[in-house]
Amino acid sequence: MPIFHRDSIASSSSSGHSIDEPHQAHRSNSLFGGRSTHSEHSSRSSRSSRSSNSGAAHHSRRHHSLFQRSPEDPSIQAAREQVFRAETAEREADKALMASKLAVKEARDHVKSIEREAAEEARMAKIKQDQAKSISKRAKPLGRHH
Repeated sequence: MPIFHRDSIASSSSSGHSIDEPHQAHRSNSLFGGRSTHSEHSSRSSRSSRSSNSGAAHHSRRHHSLFQRSPEDPSIQAAREQVFRAETAEREADKALMASKLAVKEARDHVKSIEREAAEEARMAKIKQDQAKSISKRAKPLGRHH
């Protein structure tokens, strides 16, 4: 008896179904087959063709969309939009960062300017104080002759 003979498969089957049963349930071995069985697919497609053509067309579209995705696929379009929003947000963040850096630079420049002004005013006040002291020394001897 050959190794892969139909009787040996039926006897070693763990599901207990024989090969010759009309509604046998084999798992789909395709990559995207999911968990449904061949008999479920055939009964589902026969029911949908009996009830309406739209269900069969939907099944057909679903099957083809796995391998023939158009550029207008909703998930692709959503991903594109998400990337576009991320790029826009990144550009806005870059603009905000540049504006922030400019504001910091302007604030530092303003502080340095105020420090220079304060230093200049302090220098001028020191000169004024020295001049007032000099005048005060000259004015001390005045008025002794009274």
